[in-house]
Order: sequence, then C-alpha cells, then structure tokens
Amino acid sequence: MPTLARTTVSLPAALHAELAGVARARYPREACGLLLGRRDGDHVRVLEQREARNLAVTADRYDLDPLDHLRAEDEARALELEVVGVWHSHPDHPARPSESDRAQAWDGWSYVIVSVSAGAVGEVRSWRLGNARAFQEEAMRP
Repeated sequence: MPTLARTTVSLPAALHAELAGVARARYPREACGLLLGRRDGDHVRVLEQREARNLAVTADRYDLDPLDHLRAEDEARALELEVVGVWHSHPDHPARPSESDRAQAWDGWSYVIVSVSAGAVGEVRSWRLGNARAFQEEAMRP
C-alpha cells in the first residue's frame, strides 16, 4: 500500500502513549476510539482521543458504540475541534487495514492502527481511503 506523501498526521507522543496503553489494556480484544483535532489542508493534527466501547462480538473486529461516537462529536464541538478519524488496535496482526476496516471506513478520515502482540505494542501507522476506496498510508509525525 503506497504512502500518501502529501497527507500527514501529527500524533503527539503523549497521545501515542495513551493509545498504546489502551491497546495493551484491552488485549487480546481490539480497542477502538475516535481522534479529535484539526485539519489544515492535507495535514491532520490530533489533539485528543476518546476511547469508545467496542460492540463487536469477536475479539478481532471493532464496532464503535454509536453513543460513544455521538459523545465524542459533542466533546469535539465543545473544544472547538472536530472528529478527524478513528483509532483501533490489531491484536497479533500488523498495523495495516483489513478488508473489514476498509468496508466501514469513511472518506476523509485518518485511521490510526496500533499493532499489539502478547501485550506489547509494535507499529502505529495511519491510513486514509484513496481512489477506488483503497487505503493509502499517511505520513505520521509527533
């Protein structure tokens, strides 16, 4: 999957650590949540994250609780931010989107995936839908 050179995501170290901590705590189930921040052209700056309940029946999928999504939207507005994407973990799998991830993805959002195996966090990568609903990797920076 190619990298979208023009699209970047800033994920500060403190938020990176938060996502890693939640992913470890929920292992071996997938953890999930929403990313709050600001868009500036092709750059997304993540400033907050909100964990959401995972309503999926199986441990290797996520299904964001719609009420948690609505709460995150309300909190983002109150903070003068917007929901800019979703994050979730991939227990015992690489930080690459699955077909299930693609099927439920929204255009224009960043999808940060945290790989976690045996409770240890590995890669953290971000993706966005490109042409033909194919994921392309976004450049990440702190």
